[in-house]
Amino acid sequence: MADAPVRRIAVDLSGQVALVTGASRGIGKAIALALGRSGATVACVARNLEKLQAAAAEIAAAGGKASVHACDVADSAAAQVTMDAVMTEHKRLDVMVNNAGITKDTLLPIMSDADWDQVIATNLRSVFLFSRAAAKVMMRQRSGRIINISSVSGLMGNPGQSNYSASKAGVIGFTQTVAKELAKRKVTVNAICPGFIATEMAEALGATILEEVKKMIPAGRIGEADEIADAVLFLASDSAAYITGQVLTVDGGMTA
Repeated sequence: MADAPVRRIAVDLSGQVALVTGASRGIGKAIALALGRSGATVACVARNLEKLQAAAAEIAAAGGKASVHACDVADSAAAQVTMDAVMTEHKRLDVMVNNAGITKDTLLPIMSDADWDQVIATNLRSVFLFSRAAAKVMMRQRSGRIINISSVSGLMGNPGQSNYSASKAGVIGFTQTVAKELAKRKVTVNAICPGFIATEMAEALGATILEEVKKMIPAGRIGEADEIADAVLFLASDSAAYITGQVLTVDGGMTA
């Protein structure tokens, strides 16, 4: 019997502007494409300009609108320059998705200072920098959605990922605090914790390890990037206006 066709969430974000960090590949690219298909103009942010341009071309091919902004997301001045450029071009910001992330996996006794610092900077400092910049805009607008991509590793830890797990746990604490600060200005702040998702990062683990990972997941499969994008669309929609400070785990039941 053939599998039933997938029915994606339908959200109308026409007239809205979204900014997505780490939009050049993987989950970030899927999020940017989904926001574009839903009518939002998407400001795509990452380091690699060529890959950003390719992502923007896909958004345009699907009928959406996008701009590209090459940026080191962990650099404070660069983050503000990027936000200023987005505001100059698009005049507003409705959805901020902090997705940029890297891994530098190794066991704690042999982890270098650089491996720790780079992961914390990209995965956590960037969330602070772009959320701070977005908050100033959204507070003036008295509306907005900040959606931070954390990870199940921030909920339960993972051997060899003390830096990554710490950064993603930090994103959760940051989300819950900022949600309380911005709620009265009608700005919601939520986090999504993906489990194992079919991306380049997951593929780097190798087929043997991924097969073992599947055994840990009650759903019996690796998730798809589009399933994280669907969660973002929901939190960005009017239907989620009374949801803030929450952590939505999308992991096939792994942490249940």
